Amino acid sequence: MEKSIYKRILLKISGEALAGEKGFGIDNDTVKNIVKSIKEVHDLGVQIGIVVGAGNFWRGREGDGMDRTTADHMGMLGTVINSLALQDAIEKLDIPTRVMTAIQMNKVAEPYIRRKAVSHLLNNEIVIFACGTGNPFFSTDTAAALRAAEIDADIILFAKNVDGIYDSDPKLNKDAVKYDEISYHDVLKMNLKVIDLTAASLCMDNKMPSLLFALEKPENIVEAVLGKSTGTILK
Repeated sequence: MEKSIYKRILLKISGEALAGEKGFGIDNDTVKNIVKSIKEVHDLGVQIGIVVGAGNFWRGREGDGMDRTTADHMGMLGTVINSLALQDAIEKLDIPTRVMTAIQMNKVAEPYIRRKAVSHLLNNEIVIFACGTGNPFFSTDTAAALRAAEIDADIILFAKNVDGIYDSDPKLNKDAVKYDEISYHDVLKMNLKVIDLTAASLCMDNKMPSLLFALEKPENIVEAVLGKSTGTILK
């Protein structure tokens, strides 16, 4: 049986990924495929924390003319919707799962407390961190970097809609060069915005490695924890 090279991971899933080909909302078949791969990783004995975005419902910067703080709080609520959907799908596979929110909403989820989160992980429960950091002006990429540092994860897995980091936008430049490995310093220096620059800075300060890969094929999550990913490693 193959073994994971990591003991504890933080998986960052973009909200857009949950929409599938629909492009908006939640596509149940897409979610089922994603959580099937998450179960395979859990079965390898890996402790899993998850941060999910809300781009399938709302992005703070889309609130044209709206107060930025209000727009960002709306995005945080969107992450709760996605987190509950993931929890439901994962628990249907008989894996205990906790949703912890940075903004208290005790009727639907637990408030985020670091020690409780770590305790849940040690009990082999999957923990989904909702509401980002709980503060406006910070992306869910930054929330992933923060939670990964807090729970002492071995790595952050950024499951995106691109298969790695390029020196320019591959959709605009057919000659764009993909990096197999790159430093956070170079990401910041070159202003490569494939992940939030605040998240990159936080990872660099905490010496937190990460791997960015495409979620187009959910099985890439399993490949990543087995060390077989073709994405880009950030150090």
